[in-house]
Amino acid sequence: MKKLILPLLLLSSTLGFTQQLGPNVSGNIETTFQYLNEDTLIGAVQPAEKTVLNSYALVNYSNKGFRGGVRIESYLPHILGYPDRYSGTGLGYRYVGYSHEKIEFTAGNFYDQFGSGMIFRSYEQRQLGIDNAMDGLQVKLTPTPGLTLKAVYGKMRYAFNNRVENSDGLVRGFDGEIDFGSFLGLLDSSKFKMTIGGSFVSKFQNANHPDYNMPKNVGSYGGRIDMKYGKFFLGGEHIIKENDPSFDNGYIYNNGHGTFINAGYSMKGFGVILQAKSIDNMSYRVDPDAILTDLQVNFMPALTKTHTYNLAATLYPYATQPVGEVAYQADLFYKIPKKTKLGGKYGTDISVNFAVAYRPVRHTTGYNLPGDSTRVTYKTGLFEKSDSLYYKDFNIEIKRKLNKKWKIGLKYFHFEFNNAVNVVTKDATGIIYADIAVVDVQYKINRKHSLRLELQGLWTKQDKGNWATALLEYNISPSFFFAAMYQYNYGNPVANQRISYPLVSTGYILGASRIMVSYGRQREGIFCIGGVCRPVPATNGLTVTFTSSF
Repeated sequence: MKKLILPLLLLSSTLGFTQQLGPNVSGNIETTFQYLNEDTLIGAVQPAEKTVLNSYALVNYSNKGFRGGVRIESYLPHILGYPDRYSGTGLGYRYVGYSHEKIEFTAGNFYDQFGSGMIFRSYEQRQLGIDNAMDGLQVKLTPTPGLTLKAVYGKMRYAFNNRVENSDGLVRGFDGEIDFGSFLGLLDSSKFKMTIGGSFVSKFQNANHPDYNMPKNVGSYGGRIDMKYGKFFLGGEHIIKENDPSFDNGYIYNNGHGTFINAGYSMKGFGVILQAKSIDNMSYRVDPDAILTDLQVNFMPALTKTHTYNLAATLYPYATQPVGEVAYQADLFYKIPKKTKLGGKYGTDISVNFAVAYRPVRHTTGYNLPGDSTRVTYKTGLFEKSDSLYYKDFNIEIKRKLNKKWKIGLKYFHFEFNNAVNVVTKDATGIIYADIAVVDVQYKINRKHSLRLELQGLWTKQDKGNWATALLEYNISPSFFFAAMYQYNYGNPVANQRISYPLVSTGYILGASRIMVSYGRQREGIFCIGGVCRPVPATNGLTVTFTSSF
């Protein structure tokens, strides 16, 4: 109880603060509390404290051009799966800033991104335990409509131990963008629209290594273009990273490159998007010895669909490989018109997605031969892929409203997953082949009451065998919801490992506030968002989450 008193006092004082400042105050509160049980059957452990808590309270204040904010954080201790360097209660984020016509600046903590993020992205993803907020200065200039200039300078957040601990190294960056739709009126009346941009980012770290000569400054630079004409669009970005020996690449001196291309066509009832990505040696960290998701300066966009159904999203999710991959993705959307034989009264939505990623071809340069000390170990070209498959995902979804009360959705997924590249299981080696089918049925009882039933099945001859999942939801609009989920690994080749995972939950929504209580088992797995992943340990117990915005 003593550990809970301080965050509660901080929370109450924060709420009192918001009431005094009036309409120029905004913010949010988020708390996750768990009481955990030991469960040897699924490998769930109980911490010495038995309970864990992550809590955040953010308050922003603005008045005319001035703004500022603080965020209080508590990890007492942190929820399982979070980095071990998160502990205690204190100030996790603070900033002040000013905006006036053509200039905006922020001093303190801030988040930002250049282009797609391949060269620089500072962001927070609480569900993954990622927060690489910058601590320094951010300046944005708009000298004329359509022209935006940005500069960032500072250190990146690394850990939290009753206060924020930043990296030793520095990150410096500049980005410029021109939108010709409004710049000097060049394309004001044209159907053709175009935006171009360029970035330069440099990191400084006083790095040392007993065996290698480590560069203290490592730069990266590149450009991007986005074009649109009518219903067509085409965009691309290319980044070059100078030699950056690190733990990720085995301390080699190769340069890195990243290319991302996006094209498509969209009209009412039909759309197609084609994407391609070629990256090599693009791990870019403030500290070259950092691992996992620590101190990443950049972000590799994922060319895989973000799945929401449990079995598809958590058993074999793909993490982008910054050390190198050649990837492609295609999305097709089509709505069969309503009041037709195939479309029915309300029409039928069909979406098809295909994604694939390969290891790049690498031509060795003869490194390690006598007299060769360059440590440039290979050469590779753009989109030069090998036959080594990393990941393949084909999925199709059909959704149809049958009448005013019934809706149905049918989904099929086929995965080919290289467990040697993305290790998600100890029970399989090489390529895992998996097929998943989902039936999603919704029934509207009346204006406020509705039911949703979700049935999922996964079939694989590798790993732990077949799975089945059933989910039933009951909603009372706009405030209450109840759910029960049952997951069963019925096809596990080891009989005593055919484990079931029951989970029940309920919640209440009031305006911008939401509280949810759940109890049961959750299996071990990998949780991914946008191609960035973290392991999630098995748990058994009570979870209470509360969120509120004001």
